[in-house]
Amino acid sequence: MLLVACCIESAGQTERSCEKQKGEGFLVRRTGDFRRLLGLAAAFAVLAGSLAAFPILSTALGSFLGKAAAASAMLQMPEGGISYLRERFAEQLVQDEPVSQPEETITVRPENSVPAEEPPKQQSQAESRPEADAAIPQTPESPSIETIAPQNRGTITEKTFTADQGSLYIPLTAGYIKNSTSLSNQQVAAILAQPLELKLESGGQPQVLIMHTHATESFEPFDRDFCDTSYTWRSTDNSKNVVYLGDIITRQLEEAGIGVIHDSTQHDYPSYNGSYERSAATIRKWLEEYPSIKVVIDVHRDAVESPAGNLIKPVAMIEGEKTAQVMIICGCDDGTMNMPQWDRNLRWAAALQTTAETLYPGLTRPVFFCYRKYNMDLTGGSLLIEFGSHGNTLEETARAAQYMGRAMAQTLLSTAGE
Repeated sequence: MLLVACCIESAGQTERSCEKQKGEGFLVRRTGDFRRLLGLAAAFAVLAGSLAAFPILSTALGSFLGKAAAASAMLQMPEGGISYLRERFAEQLVQDEPVSQPEETITVRPENSVPAEEPPKQQSQAESRPEADAAIPQTPESPSIETIAPQNRGTITEKTFTADQGSLYIPLTAGYIKNSTSLSNQQVAAILAQPLELKLESGGQPQVLIMHTHATESFEPFDRDFCDTSYTWRSTDNSKNVVYLGDIITRQLEEAGIGVIHDSTQHDYPSYNGSYERSAATIRKWLEEYPSIKVVIDVHRDAVESPAGNLIKPVAMIEGEKTAQVMIICGCDDGTMNMPQWDRNLRWAAALQTTAETLYPGLTRPVFFCYRKYNMDLTGGSLLIEFGSHGNTLEETARAAQYMGRAMAQTLLSTAGE
């Protein structure tokens, strides 16, 4: 008995002195003394059988000898030993591998890098797109709020954005521009009074490029007044993110006879950082291949929250159905941004806003005219368009994309004969 106790105590001291090493996701302890301990353990194997009258000590020693045998197998035959460790002592060893996430969902916030999952996707004009009558998906019924952990329960508030009576808002024939620059409203009005240089040409060449700097932006899965704040509202599944909206806009333009390229490259995946640099390279590539391109639309999804952190859902009732509101963003140069054609972009934004609000009153929020670049320096027809917010559903934003695609087609076609 004393000899066995000494053996166990020696094993404990040896194990405590060992260095931790990582091996295929598990922590394995090894030292030179440990090999000698294995020989000693084998010598007492017979003694373990004679201890049936002492259940507690017999169980402890049996467990120790089993672990020694596993370690011995690993030292002599690494692959077989590791397999044995996994099967026999999986619950006692420390795992070192992270739990993988579902493939279609990105589990980080926009300010972080997205974990690698699959190569960025890209599709061209030749790939299949949703039919017009099947482009609006149906939102599934929401489970009850009790299915969400209490600490993850958030609220969603619907809001229809309109122009305030403040001096920031410049009225158009239909719709408004929110002037967030140092230019006076009179200066902006003078710029808008100039002719729209954007004109479609015949010949069948692509005139419009639809793309996505943040392609993985997705939407609230249910139409409800609460949400799960642990949800990321990002997805690499192009049937669930803003690429789907780009498909709908592309379809509307093609049906109007306008040449369009839809590039669905996920510039924010696998890393969010550097998205605009990568999307700029994509835009330049298409402009070089097709100099006929005059319009570049970067399709996004907004994220609107209250000061308390609750989700705000921009909606309007269009043709009797709940539809996400749309916001056009147009950049202005403050003299340091190298955007020589920002005034052309502004006139294009005003023309599109006017058409959209004429056809579908309430569809748009005021144009956000601000000191932002967002690759709008690359053409005189570049705009960034936000469809809804992370509180909207894909169904609501898909409906908005359909209406906006029609407004875009009508605005562009109106320039063809000028």
